[in-house]
Amino acid sequence: MKTWLSIISLFISLINNAQDNIVVVDNETKEGIAFVTVSFGNGNGTFADGDGVFKFSKVLYKNVDSLFISSIGYQELALSSSKITDTLFLKAKQNNLETVIINAQLTGKHKRKKKKELVHDNYHDCWLPTVESEIAVRFDRYENAPTQIKTLKLPILLEDTQRSKNRKQTRRFSTMFRVVFYDVSPDGKPVRESLWPSKTFIITQEAGDVYELDIEDLNINIPQEGIFASIQVLGYTTPKGELIKAKKYREFKSKYGTQKIATTYRPLLPFTDEIEGKKTYVRRIFLNNKQWTLFDFSYNPKSKLLRSGHENYGMGAEFKVFYKD
Repeated sequence: MKTWLSIISLFISLINNAQDNIVVVDNETKEGIAFVTVSFGNGNGTFADGDGVFKFSKVLYKNVDSLFISSIGYQELALSSSKITDTLFLKAKQNNLETVIINAQLTGKHKRKKKKELVHDNYHDCWLPTVESEIAVRFDRYENAPTQIKTLKLPILLEDTQRSKNRKQTRRFSTMFRVVFYDVSPDGKPVRESLWPSKTFIITQEAGDVYELDIEDLNINIPQEGIFASIQVLGYTTPKGELIKAKKYREFKSKYGTQKIATTYRPLLPFTDEIEGKKTYVRRIFLNNKQWTLFDFSYNPKSKLLRSGHENYGMGAEFKVFYKD
């Protein structure tokens, strides 16, 4: 009898686990949509993996009543958690169906130019990456000449620099990030996700103090008005490089009720005090209608980074600059 009860319990457990996996697909092609944003309407959320799959159940997310599913080029889907099914369909936005990107490959004589990345090893002057936040840095054409971004250079801090030589280095990790490109509004802010390709990449503890991301294959030609490159963390990955479908925040009980704190991921992102003025934009992906804002005290009046003058992320780049004969 105990054996049969164990088998039945295992069977029920497998069914429940299977029901936890939800896939988001294109309404027309029925193909999974990679790295869809899943907002819970309460400042928290998660991402689907490269196949459009994310994990959700009322056991895992007890206090979540609504889900908002979104991805670039698609209409947002809002639904009650009680009506969620194992397959969700997103419809393409009508205005994107007729959009054509003229993205001619720049050819001819060119020179390699660089925007120097800015790094440091002070743990206390770093941005702590969470899936709820995104950081954007603007790039302009070099001397107003046709310019292609060849490589992004991302300052990172692995934390082992804060340890003594007699102690072990920080434990192993594998974290997936995504770079996304945004158009520039007339007032100089990131205005909307451009139709330029995005790219996911993985940083591990083997990286140095600068992660070099080759994006030459994306053929990002900087428009006349400039372009923003943003980075956001998607979560930890398996050794095979697959995004782990896990909760992106922690919960704990206090006298004020259940508190939710976003999980922070490694590596850390060093902010610099070597750039004059505030030029880095940030946004909360699951809050404030995803609006971009300058990283200043209006974004976070208690920010230790701002108080110490570390107002910007020193993302660098290598360009191919094309000149006329």
